[in-house]
Amino acid sequence: MLPLLRYPTVDELGARAAALVTRHPSEARLRRVGTSRAGTSLWLLSVGRGSRQALVVAGPHANEPVGGATALRLAERVLADPRRHTGADATWNLLLCLDPDGLRRNEGWLQGPYTLGRYFRNFFRPGFLEQPEWLPDGADHAVLPETRALLALQDELRPFLQCSLHGVDVGGGFAELTHDLPGFPRRLAHIAARLGIPRELGPYDTLYWPRLGPAVYRIPPPRRGDLAAAITEAAVESTWFHPHRYGTVTAVVEAPMWGVAAVEDDTVPADPAAVLRTASRTLRQDSRLLARLLARTRHHLPATAETDRLLAPVDDYLLVCPGLADAWDPDIVTAGARPLPPLTTAHLATLRIAGRRLALRTAGLLHRLVSGADGDRAGVLPELDRLIDVWCDDYRDGCGARWIPVARQVEYQSRVVLAAFDLALRHAPTPPRSSEPGWGAQAAVPMHRE
Repeated sequence: MLPLLRYPTVDELGARAAALVTRHPSEARLRRVGTSRAGTSLWLLSVGRGSRQALVVAGPHANEPVGGATALRLAERVLADPRRHTGADATWNLLLCLDPDGLRRNEGWLQGPYTLGRYFRNFFRPGFLEQPEWLPDGADHAVLPETRALLALQDELRPFLQCSLHGVDVGGGFAELTHDLPGFPRRLAHIAARLGIPRELGPYDTLYWPRLGPAVYRIPPPRRGDLAAAITEAAVESTWFHPHRYGTVTAVVEAPMWGVAAVEDDTVPADPAAVLRTASRTLRQDSRLLARLLARTRHHLPATAETDRLLAPVDDYLLVCPGLADAWDPDIVTAGARPLPPLTTAHLATLRIAGRRLALRTAGLLHRLVSGADGDRAGVLPELDRLIDVWCDDYRDGCGARWIPVARQVEYQSRVVLAAFDLALRHAPTPPRSSEPGWGAQAAVPMHRE
C-alpha cells in the first residue's frame, strides 16, 4: 500500500482491498454485502478463517474518512501477524465504508490540502435520519439500505467484538463502549501518548454518560426521546446495541483530525460559569445569524433532491442550537432539564469547540447550497465566507487546533482497535467450528469499479 499521506476515496478503498486479496488469496476475501441508496456496493474485506468473528465498521459518518484507511491498515497488520487470526481462532470482517454516497460528497476536501477552511466549505454530513447507524424507529423498521445491510451482517456474524470507526474533526481521541473492558483506558492512554494524540477527557456528547476511565465512556442503553436529544446524545436505538443480544462488545473509536491540547486538561476551572455564559451566548448569536442567512436564501434555492439533501442537516443543526445554548447557560433553568455535571477545563474546552462546530458545519453547508445554486441571488456568499474564515481562525488561534497527519490518525485508531480486540478476546466464547458465518450462503464476488 502507498504511504498514507491522504484519505482514500470510495473507489480507492475498493481497489486497494481487491489488490490485497490478490496478494493474499488464501487468507483474505472480498464480498458485496449490500448497496447504497445510489447503488454503490458495500464491500466487506475478511481476513482469517477463525470461528470467532470481529466486525469493524468504517465510514458510518460521511465526513469522518479515517476509518476506511484504518480498515485497510488493520487488514495489513492482521495478515502480517498470524497470532491475530489463526492464533486467535478469529476472522476479521472489515466493512470498508458504510456510507459511500456521503463520502463521495466530501471529495472536495478529502485529498487535501488539509485546512479548516477547505474542510468546512466542502463539508457534507447527511441529516440525522439519513445516518445509517441510527435506528430511530427500531431495527424492524430500518429504511436505509445501508442500515439493513449492516443489521443483516451483525445477525449473520454474531461478532464477539464490533468496532465503529469515527473521527473528531477538532478535539481529541476517545472511545465509547457498550461493555467495560478492564485495562482498556490504560492501553488507550499509552497509545495516545506514544503518538502525540490528545485524549478528549470531556466530550460534550458523553456529558451525562458513565466514565470507565480517562477518555473512555460507557454507552448507556438506548431510550426514546426527541430528535434534539438523539442528535446531541445518540440517545436512540442504534446498530451499536443491535448485536447486544449476542454478547457483542461494541467499541466506538474516535480519532481526531485537528488536535487541541486543552481537551485533555482535567483541572478544575477557576470560573466555569463565565465560560459557560460565553459559550452559550456565542452559540445563540451564531445560530440566529445563520438562521437569518438561511431565511434570506431558502426561497432562491432550486427545488431539487440535492437541495433537500443539504438542507436536512442545516435544519437539524439549527433545531438543536437554541436548546444546547440554554442547557449550557448557568443563568437559565429549564423545567425537567438535567443539570450539568461537575465540569473540568477539558469539558469547557470541548463545549466551546462543539458550539463552534455546529456553527461552522451549518455555514459550510449553506456555502455549498449557495455555491451550487444558480448564482447567489440572495447575496449571502460574502458573509458566509467571512464567517467561515473568522470561525476557522478561532479554532486555529483561539483553541490551538493543529492538523494531525493522516498516517498518525490511522496508526492511532488501528492500535486502539487492536487493543480492544485483545481485551475482548479474553472473554469471547468459542462458537462451534462448523458455523463459520459468511462463507457458505454468500460467495465472494469479483471486484469492479463503481
